[in-house]
Amino acid sequence: MVRKSSDSLRAILAENMKIFRREKGFSQEELAELCGLHRTYIGSVERHERNVTLSTLEVLASTLDVTVPELLTKHKSPSNNEQMENLSDLLRKRN
Repeated sequence: MVRKSSDSLRAILAENMKIFRREKGFSQEELAELCGLHRTYIGSVERHERNVTLSTLEVLASTLDVTVPELLTKHKSPSNNEQMENLSDLLRKRN
């Protein structure tokens, strides 16, 4: 029997990947390239359509400069003010 990870765990991973990827200023394509993965794979993980292997979790965590537990732990959503500050910081870094 093939086991499937829980939908909630895939959803947490998907949300955390998006958050950490955006904090680094990476597009899905850039993250995929840095990880040695296909760009469509990153998108499917972020839509919580795929199960990932432990080795893929390690590569994602290393590339995003976080730990595997951080990728798999539900975090408090930032407030609107925090989101605006993060967006402002990202825009400043790009200019």
